[in-house]
Amino acid sequence: MSSEEAGRTGESGPDGTVWDVVVIGAGPAGAAAAYAAAVTGRRVLLLEKAELPRYKTCGGGIIGPSRDALPPGFELPLRDRVTAVTFSLNGRLARTRRSRNMLFGLINRPEFDQELVESAVDAGARVRTGATVSRVEQHGPSVPDRRTVAVVLNDGEVVLGRAVVGADGSASRIGAHVGVKLDQVDLGLEAEIPVPQTVAEDWAGRVLIDWGPLPGSYGWVFPKGDTLTVGVISARGEGAGTKRYLHDFIARLGLAGFEPSISSGHLTRCRTDDSPLSRGRVLVCGDAAGLLEPFTREGISYALRSGRLAGEWAVRIAEAPDGVDARRQALNYAFAVKAGLGVEMGVGRRMLRLFERRPGLIHAAITGFRPAWHVFAEITRGQTTLAEIVRTSMLARRALTALDRS
Repeated sequence: MSSEEAGRTGESGPDGTVWDVVVIGAGPAGAAAAYAAAVTGRRVLLLEKAELPRYKTCGGGIIGPSRDALPPGFELPLRDRVTAVTFSLNGRLARTRRSRNMLFGLINRPEFDQELVESAVDAGARVRTGATVSRVEQHGPSVPDRRTVAVVLNDGEVVLGRAVVGADGSASRIGAHVGVKLDQVDLGLEAEIPVPQTVAEDWAGRVLIDWGPLPGSYGWVFPKGDTLTVGVISARGEGAGTKRYLHDFIARLGLAGFEPSISSGHLTRCRTDDSPLSRGRVLVCGDAAGLLEPFTREGISYALRSGRLAGEWAVRIAEAPDGVDARRQALNYAFAVKAGLGVEMGVGRRMLRLFERRPGLIHAAITGFRPAWHVFAEITRGQTTLAEIVRTSMLARRALTALDRS
């Protein structure tokens, strides 16, 4: 989707236009931020370096928290509805659990991301594609006053905004400006594999999660009509082992004879507890902020939820009369993120440490202990979270603490 197709291309910089909010990056986090700011009636510009739609390495699972964070009336472009999950332990001890109700949905990211951007456009945001951001400046000759941030593009053009939201992915330049710190980096590898109808029918409505051979690794198969999304993830630094895992995983599934239409890789990054989420009038969200579930590395719900918060607080920052008030609003944004997503990430880190040490225990619990399966189903549907279970259940809290010490 070009800016002309969006019909709301924003011009700025040399003509003196100052946007209320400039959002950098048109993935789920950026589109959610642009929507949240634009729906208030503010002047919002969404910058994206690629032309839309564009491919993104991602399993494409939409769990309950993602669904609940979507704009009102948003129609999910679902490719499949998951009601069954097969779990295996590095190819062994496979067992399928089934549900009468849908657990989560599967989407293709190009379609999903484009529809999110269109929702932001419908809310009043303007979109500009093919705009690569070089840096942001909050002081200097490009900045006309202290209430303005300069977004400098690669060609030297300057876009001005009262507040800026960085949603430019895990290799974020805006995250570097803010000073985001990371404590977990993982490598995901993925293949989009077209399959015959007979193979597709065997996978319809069912996904596979395989607890992998490397500490903290796992693989997945997500069916999307006539294509299977097959991927694996493990800690960065295990590149050769991760590639072997994907190769062996595909062969074990009997899919080695089918040529992938796309093969890709992606680094996921989780922030440290004390990592900043803002600097001056600039906020970061989603992957740019290192907001990701550490155990599953699920990022779409974190992107949508943090993007919405960033858009809401960016409006407040844009209206701030001075730096002191802007800083206060930025701190409020950080508090909102840490009080929700931050708490969930803390429990996710503990679960990852357990999984790294004892993957067989996780597998045995979820396949052989019905309450554990019910918890998995409730989390994927968005009825609860791991953090909520640990907070409200003394038994869960004691069990996790005991396993932490084991």
